[in-house]
Amino acid sequence: MKNSRKLVLASSSPFRKELLNKLFSDFDCASPDIDESAKENESPLDLSKRLAFEKANALASTFQDHLIIGSDQVAMLGNKQLTKPGSHENCVNQLTLSSGKHITFYTSLCVLDSKSKHSTTELDICKVYMKNLTLEQIEDYVSRDKPYGCAAAFKSEGLGIALFEKIEGDDPNALVGLPLIKLIKLLDKMQFHALAR
Repeated sequence: MKNSRKLVLASSSPFRKELLNKLFSDFDCASPDIDESAKENESPLDLSKRLAFEKANALASTFQDHLIIGSDQVAMLGNKQLTKPGSHENCVNQLTLSSGKHITFYTSLCVLDSKSKHSTTELDICKVYMKNLTLEQIEDYVSRDKPYGCAAAFKSEGLGIALFEKIEGDDPNALVGLPLIKLIKLLDKMQFHALAR
């Protein structure tokens, strides 16, 4: 049965777009263009949930009869947030700090029905345990994968997997920024299905 609504991904991330494309070929993408700064004393979990909700809602006036998907990810090394490094040097510094430790990824997902204004938010928590890495290994990885735009300075869908000891979580897609298992469940509840009904 064909889905009657239209999907919108509230993101400019090529990685999230690629993930959603695994499920659906027909959807729109738009950048929500919101302030992603944390509020005072806001936990990583709350920050992630709030931003996913705000991203979806930021597009509601433009896409008025759509299911809008907002997603946000916060990566934490202990009490330190790992942001997108932006440069080779910052990547090397982040990976050096992370070597032999674990990083917790809080990835929130919000699906908003812009017509009814009803929304649901879910959270995925994934832990990545990093190998003990030499500076030579880190430099080699960063030079080859160039993960400048990735929180925690690696691409798990690329060569970054070679940095890991193990992953603990329900959905490997969450690491890339869009937990597809939870997304399918949320969309099913809104009568929008990845598989025919």
